[in-house]
Amino acid sequence: INNKKELTEKEIKKLYKNTPKYEINYKQFEKYISKLNTKSGFEGIWYSKPYTIGIIKDDSNSNREYVGFIINSETPYWQKNQIKLEIFKNHNGKYFMKYYMLNHSSKRLDDVEIIGNNYLVAGFVLLKRIKPVLKTDHNIELYVKSIYAEKPFLEKISDNTLLLRIPSFDRSQKKYIDSLLETNDKLICNTKNLIIDLRNNGGGSDASYEKIIPHLYTNPIREVGVMYLSTKLNNQRMEKFINDPNFSEDDKKWAKEALEKLNKHLGEFVNVSDDSVEIVTFDTIYPYPKNVAVLINSYCASSTEQFLLTAKQSKKVKLFGTSTYGSLDFSNMYYVTSPCDEYTLWYTLTKSFRIPEMAIDGKGIQPDFYFDKTIKPYEWINKVESILNYKCSDR
Repeated sequence: INNKKELTEKEIKKLYKNTPKYEINYKQFEKYISKLNTKSGFEGIWYSKPYTIGIIKDDSNSNREYVGFIINSETPYWQKNQIKLEIFKNHNGKYFMKYYMLNHSSKRLDDVEIIGNNYLVAGFVLLKRIKPVLKTDHNIELYVKSIYAEKPFLEKISDNTLLLRIPSFDRSQKKYIDSLLETNDKLICNTKNLIIDLRNNGGGSDASYEKIIPHLYTNPIREVGVMYLSTKLNNQRMEKFINDPNFSEDDKKWAKEALEKLNKHLGEFVNVSDDSVEIVTFDTIYPYPKNVAVLINSYCASSTEQFLLTAKQSKKVKLFGTSTYGSLDFSNMYYVTSPCDEYTLWYTLTKSFRIPEMAIDGKGIQPDFYFDKTIKPYEWINKVESILNYKCSDR
């Protein structure tokens, strides 16, 4: 497709009209699907915006085990009966999927599995079962809602426990995080347990989490600083900060002062702050939340790891899950585009005063409570809550 030309719906349908189809009698298919039970596996009618997909075991094809075909599409790129996915079995008995993208190119996705009764997961693909109608599991529903959330949310999951989900610390998310915390301040300050789910949060901006820290605070926090490599190209990032509408006036003032200092020391590593370590204190220590659990995994990186270094200094906070990615010793990502405008190089601008004594890159930050593979990801929230509420008499 020529991306510079807008295609009409008719042109798009014509472009992809020869994609292989799976012909089936829909009335017979729906009658068959309606009789399936909890052991129906991959077979069923599934939805993943913008597609409704039918999946049935394919005995006619010696290679694939199941075929998924379009029942309804909300986009002209896919039409009824066209094959949207195929599921195959590996030599080790596990399943993998051949999934066809918007432009009908194929992508292999390993570790295809059913979560509970109503979710089919394969890589970035999440399908929700429409038929047959099967019993739902609260823990799995909460897990799916949390992991696939695009914006932060706060939910009361029991009388004494709140779940705060933050999928990203991107600077654009700061206003949503701040608003959420402000709106629910009273609720947070009157609830015993707080679970912060940061799984798959790849970072963003340290400013995005600054409003969370007062709720965790118990004692002075040591923030180890960084040194910026000052070059004309690198310093352009500060200029962008000054003109960024997402930055507050205080942030812009900091960027202006930092830029002046950097420009005076071109070719050098520069500490734009007064000290290498900053001691952060707050006037108030909130009694609640009393216990704070932070869920982490191997996709947590960058600013998320910086948040963890800050949060874990609180006596309230424990980390649960698996080790993080390990991408923080060299930080503050910046990019430059090639002269031909076809390539983008991403690189870091700063190095931490922590290294080499406390290196994180390539190691990650370890959890206080390690969740091994026998604890499924959709069980993590429930597992954490049970630990937070554990009493000696429960033994």
